[in-house]
Amino acid sequence: MNTTTGAITLSGLRFTACHGALPAEKTQPQPWAVTVTLELPLDKPGRSDDLTQTIDYRRIYEAVRSVMEGPSVNLAEALAWRIADDLLRAFPAHAVDVEVCKCKPPVDFEFDGLKVRVRKER
Repeated sequence: MNTTTGAITLSGLRFTACHGALPAEKTQPQPWAVTVTLELPLDKPGRSDDLTQTIDYRRIYEAVRSVMEGPSVNLAEALAWRIADDLLRAFPAHAVDVEVCKCKPPVDFEFDGLKVRVRKER
């Protein structure tokens, strides 16, 4: 039987959280955005149209939320790494891509935010 591999992506998940290396970032919440992609077989849900044959994206959101609203970390890289680890542990994905965006870093110059992207495979 052929298996169709595809991906489930949740794009631009929004959070307000206290992460960062500066002391003020530990107490003053900042806006964050997270995009996650899980690569997995999609043949069964594609044929069956049955939610039990795939990953309910609300569960993916909850896994990301638990990291973003969890203990403070210094680096966006640490957030992305932890999210990727948790997603691979929780779901039957072959690989995950995680992009974390610190939307308004407290710096003295203008830019569209810091983005960190990690990819982890089984």
